[in-house]
Amino acid sequence: MLNITAVRKAKRQVVELNIAPLVDMVFILLIFFLVTTSFVKETGVDINRPTAATTVSKEKSNILIGITKENKVFMDKREIDIRALRANVERALAENPEGGVVIVADRESHTGVVIMALDGCKLAGAKNVSIAASLSQDVE
Repeated sequence: MLNITAVRKAKRQVVELNIAPLVDMVFILLIFFLVTTSFVKETGVDINRPTAATTVSKEKSNILIGITKENKVFMDKREIDIRALRANVERALAENPEGGVVIVADRESHTGVVIMALDGCKLAGAKNVSIAASLSQDVE
């Protein structure tokens, strides 16, 4: 005699979905995007840059220093003392010796603070120091 429950169990198939290859693929895509993404460094504060007709766009600048209109100095999104700027730039240059320095100073910041920042960068050993400006719209 035929056992109906045995026939039903035999007809039922257990379907499994193996997600291990899917998880592996997601991790590979994540690693790919992390490796190919270029991260933009910022000074960490909003700065109203002065305009200039002779601005030149720099493709890469590894060290950004921000100076606000209150003459506060920022580097890597944190406020630093102007006297500690040289040590911070030396540390950043030790990580990347070919890195250039860009000083992003507010148009209302004091010239003395900008000059002190330039001196600190040069004394730290930076060979390529620039001051950021916006492109002037009334170029003749």
